[in-house]
Amino acid sequence: MGKIRAVVFDMDGVLIEAKEWHYEALNRALGLFGHTISRIDHLTAFDGLPTKKKLEMLSIDRGLPRGLHAMINDLKQVYTTEITHQKCKPTFSHEYALSKLKGLGYKLAVASNSIRPTVELMMEKSNLRPYLDVLLSNQDVANAKPHPEMYLAAATRLGLTPAECLVVEDNPHGVKAAEAAGCPVLVVQGVDEVHLANILNAVQKADG
Repeated sequence: MGKIRAVVFDMDGVLIEAKEWHYEALNRALGLFGHTISRIDHLTAFDGLPTKKKLEMLSIDRGLPRGLHAMINDLKQVYTTEITHQKCKPTFSHEYALSKLKGLGYKLAVASNSIRPTVELMMEKSNLRPYLDVLLSNQDVANAKPHPEMYLAAATRLGLTPAECLVVEDNPHGVKAAEAAGCPVLVVQGVDEVHLANILNAVQKADG
């Protein structure tokens, strides 16, 4: 085995096709109070950020009362849970990739800007939880992505240096966080690109 000893996955848009779920759930909650996030704003500014950060941005830019943050956040999580139970299912290519990587001796982790209950539920529903050595949410760090803390924490919990942890990311905020932490990064455009061949190619490239 070369210098890469672990693979750390982002969740939404990498292991789980959940970006639309989060967008739908938050807009459903916001809509009760007369607010919404357009699709273009979601794609260019809000995607990949924690819900609390999104709500703060809406307060600064559009006057969303901060007193509503807790209620909207709670509603959004309820709606996300409903959608996850309806739509989150195992994906063979992901199960195959993680099982093979595990068999090759790599440690595996998920580091997500979602809250812990959402991460745990999605990993359970997708049948990926048994392969993971470490699971990190935005509740496990003081600073969510794009701050590097989450990937630094993942490396620490895995007992490795950041340079030994290949990060799989689809979002600019996550890529920025991983690079700032000192991790090599495999950038994917979506869940379909997260398969064993791509990951092993990235590992080989990082190993030089």
